[in-house]
Amino acid sequence: QVQLVESGGGLVRAGGSLRLSCAASGYIFRVNAMGWYRQAPGKERELVASITQGGSTNYADSVKGRFTISRDNTKNTVYLQMNSLKPEDTAVYYCNAQLTIGFYQNEYAYWGQGTQVTVSS
Repeated sequence: QVQLVESGGGLVRAGGSLRLSCAASGYIFRVNAMGWYRQAPGKERELVASITQGGSTNYADSVKGRFTISRDNTKNTVYLQMNSLKPEDTAVYYCNAQLTIGFYQNEYAYWGQGTQVTVSS
């Protein structure tokens, strides 16, 4: 069964750091783009950062210079290093991956279960 498993959320004070991890497992032919999204209470889910298989990255303006996305293709894992955290970063963070799977090698979007990040002021 193909799945994304996240870890690393928690409670941190403003100015602190957290590192999120997300590992894809199962019968996967190829892991394509990966990314992190977040959803705060009462708000829509938004893209935080994304990274292509080749390592090209894209960030939301609100996290540029503070967050760093990276990946280890040998482990099918994506990371989000979050520094200088602010209370407005509080949200549930979701991992997303575009996975090529199956006999016909179709691409599908998979989501992790979400991990809570809470930043206190």
